[in-house]
Amino acid sequence: MLLTTLIQDINIEDKIKNAPDSNYEIGVFIGSMLPFVILVVIAYLIFRHHKKRIN
Repeated sequence: MLLTTLIQDINIEDKIKNAPDSNYEIGVFIGSMLPFVILVVIAYLIFRHHKKRIN
């Protein structure tokens, strides 16, 4: 199920075009950026853990 969610093609432009108000646009933007931010945080935590382990 997770793989299906990752593979789905999400057209953000259509969602914003059909948005009921500007708050929906903000939610779509945050929702599209959230996976990237989570991956960056996980990468940073792994990097920090390995750096402390070496020292």
